[in-house]
Amino acid sequence: MKRLSVNIDHIGTLRQARQEKMPDPVYAAVLAELAGADGITCHLRGDRRHIQERDLDLLRKIIKTELNLEMAATPEMLKIALKVQPDIVTLVPERADELTTEGGLDLIKNYSRIKSIAESIKQNKIKLSVFIEADEKQVDYAKKLNADQIELNINSYCQKVAQRKEILRKIKTIAAYAQRKNLIVHCGHGLDYNNIKPILTVKEISGFSIGFSIIARAVLIGLGKAVSEMKDIITNIDGGVINEIW
Repeated sequence: MKRLSVNIDHIGTLRQARQEKMPDPVYAAVLAELAGADGITCHLRGDRRHIQERDLDLLRKIIKTELNLEMAATPEMLKIALKVQPDIVTLVPERADELTTEGGLDLIKNYSRIKSIAESIKQNKIKLSVFIEADEKQVDYAKKLNADQIELNINSYCQKVAQRKEILRKIKTIAAYAQRKNLIVHCGHGLDYNNIKPILTVKEISGFSIGFSIIARAVLIGLGKAVSEMKDIITNIDGGVINEIW
Protein backbone atom coordinates (compact mmCIF):
# COMPACT_ATOMS: atom_id res chain seq x y z
CA MET A 1 0.00 0.00 0.00
CA LYS A 2 1.53 3.29 -1.10
CA ARG A 3 1.23 6.09 1.44
CA LEU A 4 0.93 9.86 1.15
CA SER A 5 2.44 12.14 3.79
CA VAL A 6 1.36 15.74 3.26
CA ASN A 7 3.98 18.37 4.05
CA ILE A 8 2.29 21.41 5.60
CA ASP A 9 5.34 23.72 5.74
CA HIS A 10 4.00 26.16 3.13
CA ILE A 11 0.86 26.80 5.16
CA GLY A 12 3.27 28.04 7.81
CA THR A 13 5.19 30.04 5.18
CA LEU A 14 2.03 31.96 4.29
CA ARG A 15 1.19 32.62 7.93
CA GLN A 16 4.69 33.80 8.81
CA ALA A 17 4.79 36.16 5.81
CA ARG A 18 2.39 38.42 7.72
CA GLN A 19 3.19 37.20 11.24
CA GLU A 20 -0.49 36.36 11.67
CA LYS A 21 -2.30 33.49 13.40
CA MET A 22 -3.73 32.19 10.13
CA PRO A 23 -3.66 30.05 8.12
CA ASP A 24 -2.98 27.51 10.82
CA PRO A 25 -0.78 24.54 9.77
CA VAL A 26 -2.42 22.39 12.45
CA TYR A 27 -5.88 23.05 10.99
CA ALA A 28 -4.44 22.20 7.57
CA ALA A 29 -3.06 18.93 8.91
CA VAL A 30 -6.49 17.89 10.17
CA LEU A 31 -8.08 18.73 6.81
CA ALA A 32 -5.37 16.71 5.04
CA GLU A 33 -6.05 13.70 7.26
CA LEU A 34 -9.80 13.94 6.68
CA ALA A 35 -9.11 13.98 2.95
CA GLY A 36 -7.12 10.74 3.13
CA ALA A 37 -3.53 11.66 4.00
CA ASP A 38 -1.66 8.77 5.64
CA GLY A 39 0.70 11.08 7.49
CA ILE A 40 1.75 14.67 8.11
CA THR A 41 5.27 15.96 7.48
CA CYS A 42 6.71 19.22 8.78
CA HIS A 43 10.22 20.69 8.87
CA LEU A 44 11.16 22.65 11.97
CA ARG A 45 14.00 24.82 10.72
CA GLY A 46 16.59 26.59 12.80
CA ASP A 47 15.34 29.97 11.54
CA ARG A 48 11.67 29.02 12.16
CA ARG A 49 10.72 30.37 8.75
CA HIS A 50 7.49 28.37 8.62
CA ILE A 51 6.74 25.70 11.23
CA GLN A 52 6.97 26.85 14.87
CA GLU A 53 7.43 24.79 18.02
CA ARG A 54 3.83 25.57 18.93
CA ASP A 55 2.72 23.88 15.71
CA LEU A 56 4.79 20.80 16.41
CA ASP A 57 3.45 20.47 19.95
CA LEU A 58 -0.16 20.71 18.74
CA LEU A 59 0.39 18.36 15.81
CA ARG A 60 1.67 15.70 18.21
CA LYS A 61 -1.49 16.06 20.30
CA ILE A 62 -4.06 16.35 17.53
CA ILE A 63 -3.27 14.36 14.40
CA LYS A 64 -4.29 10.72 14.22
CA THR A 65 -1.89 9.52 11.52
CA GLU A 66 1.93 9.44 11.40
CA LEU A 67 3.84 12.58 12.35
CA ASN A 68 7.11 12.90 10.45
CA LEU A 69 9.46 15.60 11.74
CA GLU A 70 12.09 16.75 9.27
CA MET A 71 15.02 18.37 11.01
CA ALA A 72 18.70 19.15 10.82
CA ALA A 73 21.02 16.89 12.79
CA THR A 74 21.74 19.41 15.56
CA PRO A 75 21.62 19.23 19.36
CA GLU A 76 18.87 21.89 19.41
CA MET A 77 16.59 19.88 17.14
CA LEU A 78 17.37 16.61 18.89
CA LYS A 79 16.24 18.10 22.20
CA ILE A 80 12.95 19.21 20.63
CA ALA A 81 12.39 15.85 18.94
CA LEU A 82 12.93 13.91 22.14
CA LYS A 83 10.45 16.18 23.92
CA VAL A 84 7.74 15.99 21.24
CA GLN A 85 8.23 12.31 20.32
CA PRO A 86 7.13 12.31 16.66
CA ASP A 87 6.50 8.93 15.09
CA ILE A 88 9.45 9.39 12.78
CA VAL A 89 12.36 11.82 12.45
CA THR A 90 13.80 12.47 9.00
CA LEU A 91 17.28 13.98 9.11
CA VAL A 92 17.81 16.52 6.34
CA PRO A 93 20.52 18.98 5.36
CA GLU A 94 19.82 22.63 6.11
CA ARG A 95 21.35 25.94 5.06
CA ALA A 96 20.04 29.29 6.26
CA ASP A 97 20.15 30.92 2.82
CA GLU A 98 18.40 28.17 0.83
CA LEU A 99 14.83 28.58 -0.39
CA THR A 100 14.15 24.90 0.17
CA THR A 101 16.20 21.79 0.83
CA GLU A 102 18.72 21.67 -2.00
CA GLY A 103 19.95 18.08 -1.88
CA GLY A 104 20.25 14.93 0.12
CA LEU A 105 22.12 14.68 3.39
CA ASP A 106 25.66 13.43 2.77
CA LEU A 107 25.87 10.63 5.32
CA ILE A 108 29.44 9.74 4.43
CA LYS A 109 30.83 13.23 4.92
CA ASN A 110 28.75 13.90 8.05
CA TYR A 111 28.67 10.42 9.59
CA SER A 112 30.60 11.25 12.77
CA ARG A 113 28.41 14.30 13.42
CA ILE A 114 25.15 12.48 12.74
CA LYS A 115 25.93 9.20 14.51
CA SER A 116 25.23 10.28 18.11
CA ILE A 117 22.03 12.08 17.12
CA ALA A 118 20.81 9.04 15.20
CA GLU A 119 21.58 6.82 18.19
CA SER A 120 19.59 9.08 20.54
CA ILE A 121 16.59 9.03 18.21
CA LYS A 122 16.62 5.25 18.04
CA GLN A 123 17.20 4.82 21.78
CA ASN A 124 14.05 6.86 22.39
CA LYS A 125 12.03 4.50 20.18
CA ILE A 126 11.48 7.02 17.39
CA LYS A 127 11.78 5.71 13.84
CA LEU A 128 14.77 7.11 12.00
CA SER A 129 14.69 8.22 8.37
CA VAL A 130 17.35 10.02 6.34
CA PHE A 131 16.85 12.17 3.25
CA ILE A 132 19.56 11.10 0.79
CA GLU A 133 20.54 11.06 -2.86
CA ALA A 134 19.91 7.88 -4.87
CA ASP A 135 23.36 6.43 -4.32
CA GLU A 136 24.40 2.97 -3.08
CA LYS A 137 27.05 4.31 -0.70
CA GLN A 138 24.53 6.67 0.90
CA VAL A 139 22.19 3.72 1.37
CA ASP A 140 25.04 1.74 2.96
CA TYR A 141 25.63 4.52 5.47
CA ALA A 142 21.91 4.81 6.20
CA LYS A 143 22.02 1.16 7.17
CA LYS A 144 25.18 1.79 9.19
CA LEU A 145 23.27 4.47 11.12
CA ASN A 146 20.59 1.87 11.85
CA ALA A 147 17.96 3.87 9.96
CA ASP A 148 14.52 2.36 9.54
CA GLN A 149 13.76 4.25 6.37
CA ILE A 150 15.28 6.37 3.63
CA GLU A 151 13.67 9.15 1.66
CA LEU A 152 15.20 9.49 -1.78
CA ASN A 153 15.69 12.99 -3.11
CA ILE A 154 14.15 12.85 -6.57
CA ASN A 155 14.38 16.53 -7.43
CA SER A 156 16.66 15.83 -10.40
CA TYR A 157 14.01 13.47 -11.81
CA CYS A 158 11.41 16.21 -11.42
CA GLN A 159 13.55 19.00 -12.90
CA LYS A 160 15.53 17.30 -15.70
CA VAL A 161 12.70 16.25 -18.01
CA ALA A 162 14.98 15.27 -20.90
CA GLN A 163 16.89 12.83 -18.65
CA ARG A 164 13.86 11.55 -16.75
CA LYS A 165 13.90 7.96 -18.06
CA GLU A 166 17.57 7.53 -17.23
CA ILE A 167 17.15 9.02 -13.75
CA LEU A 168 14.09 6.85 -13.12
CA ARG A 169 16.12 3.73 -13.92
CA LYS A 170 18.68 4.77 -11.33
CA ILE A 171 15.97 5.43 -8.75
CA LYS A 172 14.54 1.96 -9.36
CA THR A 173 17.98 0.38 -8.94
CA ILE A 174 18.71 2.22 -5.68
CA ALA A 175 15.23 1.60 -4.28
CA ALA A 176 15.63 -2.13 -4.90
CA TYR A 177 19.11 -2.08 -3.34
CA ALA A 178 17.77 -0.33 -0.23
CA GLN A 179 14.88 -2.75 0.10
CA ARG A 180 17.31 -5.68 0.00
CA LYS A 181 18.96 -4.07 3.03
CA ASN A 182 15.57 -4.07 4.78
CA LEU A 183 15.12 -0.32 4.55
CA ILE A 184 11.70 1.20 3.93
CA VAL A 185 11.93 3.42 0.85
CA HIS A 186 10.06 6.71 0.48
CA CYS A 187 10.73 9.60 -1.87
CA GLY A 188 10.03 13.29 -2.20
CA HIS A 189 11.05 16.79 -3.28
CA GLY A 190 9.44 18.20 -6.42
CA LEU A 191 6.64 15.71 -7.00
CA ASP A 192 3.43 16.97 -8.55
CA TYR A 193 0.19 15.51 -9.90
CA ASN A 194 1.73 14.43 -13.20
CA ASN A 195 5.41 13.65 -12.69
CA ILE A 196 4.55 11.26 -9.85
CA LYS A 197 2.94 8.74 -12.20
CA PRO A 198 6.14 7.07 -13.49
CA ILE A 199 7.51 6.97 -9.93
CA LEU A 200 4.47 4.93 -8.90
CA THR A 201 5.79 2.08 -11.07
CA VAL A 202 8.73 1.63 -8.68
CA LYS A 203 7.27 -1.08 -6.48
CA GLU A 204 9.93 -0.70 -3.79
CA ILE A 205 8.86 2.90 -3.06
CA SER A 206 6.03 2.76 -0.56
CA GLY A 207 5.66 6.38 0.55
CA PHE A 208 5.62 9.89 -0.86
CA SER A 209 6.21 13.16 0.98
CA ILE A 210 4.52 15.93 -0.98
CA GLY A 211 3.94 19.52 0.02
CA PHE A 212 4.35 22.40 -2.39
CA SER A 213 2.31 21.07 -5.31
CA ILE A 214 -0.59 20.11 -3.04
CA ILE A 215 -0.61 23.45 -1.22
CA ALA A 216 -0.28 25.36 -4.50
CA ARG A 217 -3.26 23.50 -5.96
CA ALA A 218 -5.20 23.92 -2.73
CA VAL A 219 -5.03 27.70 -3.11
CA LEU A 220 -7.32 27.34 -6.13
CA ILE A 221 -9.48 24.31 -5.39
CA GLY A 222 -9.30 23.78 -1.63
CA LEU A 223 -7.03 21.66 0.51
CA GLY A 224 -9.36 18.70 0.95
CA LYS A 225 -9.87 18.27 -2.78
CA ALA A 226 -6.15 18.76 -3.53
CA VAL A 227 -5.17 16.07 -1.01
CA SER A 228 -7.83 13.60 -2.13
CA GLU A 229 -6.82 14.01 -5.78
CA MET A 230 -3.21 13.18 -4.97
CA LYS A 231 -4.22 10.25 -2.77
CA ASP A 232 -6.42 8.90 -5.59
CA ILE A 233 -3.50 9.06 -8.01
CA ILE A 234 -1.18 7.28 -5.59
CA THR A 235 -3.69 4.51 -4.97
CA ASN A 236 -4.46 4.22 -8.71
CA ILE A 237 -8.09 5.22 -8.32
CA ASP A 238 -7.73 8.03 -10.84
CA GLY A 239 -5.02 7.82 -13.48
CA GLY A 240 -6.12 10.93 -15.34
CA VAL A 241 -3.94 13.94 -15.99
CA ILE A 242 -4.38 16.95 -13.73
CA ASN A 243 -4.17 19.84 -16.17
CA GLU A 244 -6.39 22.58 -14.78
CA ILE A 245 -3.51 24.64 -13.40
CA TRP A 246 -0.30 22.79 -14.30
